[in-house]
Amino acid sequence: MIKKFKIECIINGKKFVGEIEPNLRLIDFIRDILGLYGTKEGCGEGECGSCIVLLDRKPVNSCLVMAFSVNKKEIITIEGVEMMKYGKKLKDSFNNNFVVQCGFCIPGIIMVASALLENNSNPTEDDIKKAISGNICRCSGYEVIIDAIKNCI
Repeated sequence: MIKKFKIECIINGKKFVGEIEPNLRLIDFIRDILGLYGTKEGCGEGECGSCIVLLDRKPVNSCLVMAFSVNKKEIITIEGVEMMKYGKKLKDSFNNNFVVQCGFCIPGIIMVASALLENNSNPTEDDIKKAISGNICRCSGYEVIIDAIKNCI
């Protein structure tokens, strides 16, 4: 029998207390245990950025983080991004500027942009490019994404 880990964390402002398998990744915890499907798994190798969430307000690839390591920490997913200062503004800007095409990459990009703006309310275009450099978008290209982020400044 596999020993389970006790875990206690805050997800989008709500406390979670429970037990999880030791080999459970954070993305699987978010999607399969919590039922939050906005976080997407693209590559499963930390290369595409689709699975980015905020762990203690810092972007992480949830496909590379073991769920047991978030014990006593705060996680914010796309469903809770409006808790962040620029979360709603970013979502609205992406919608109003028609950034979303297939939409698969958008949650990860919004999470990274939210963390950027939280720490730097007046980023340069280079700052924005650097922040989203770990996110791959295959549909809309990056100009509209950068413009949507700039519109929040």
